[in-house]
Amino acid sequence: MKKIESFQVNHLKLKRGIYVSRKDKVGDNIVTTFDIRMKEPNREPVINTGELHAMEHLGATFLRNHNKYDKLTIYFGPMGCRTGFYVIFNGDLSSADVVDIIKEMFYFIMNYEGDIPGADAVSCGNYNDMNLDMAKFEAKKFYEEVLCNLKEENLNYPE
Repeated sequence: MKKIESFQVNHLKLKRGIYVSRKDKVGDNIVTTFDIRMKEPNREPVINTGELHAMEHLGATFLRNHNKYDKLTIYFGPMGCRTGFYVIFNGDLSSADVVDIIKEMFYFIMNYEGDIPGADAVSCGNYNDMNLDMAKFEAKKFYEEVLCNLKEENLNYPE
């Protein structure tokens, strides 16, 4: 069986950052999947499910309500390995193209106050597994340590 693209990235060299994971042609459009890597794989503790889940709800809500990215957002959700998120945008985009919206989203999460959107039994299949305080902590850590200090190594997969 052929190894999928994301399993061909050398996770031992992967830094925290924003990476183009893949580009796919859908009809006449190109959609770009981004790897938002918040933790260095196999070298840092992963994100716990409560904060990951809260960040998913907040990030998805933010993007779907954005004045530009509401129409460009196809998907936002966590990686199974719990080291970050995938976001899929309509368009043939580079990592540099999405830095501002990713920074804006993490700034929103780290400063969020109030009830988490969709965190109720009617709206979510596991609404009790949410941790807003830790979601804000993880978002702020990523924002300050990575997003405000991006270098080429944080925008392009390692060889």
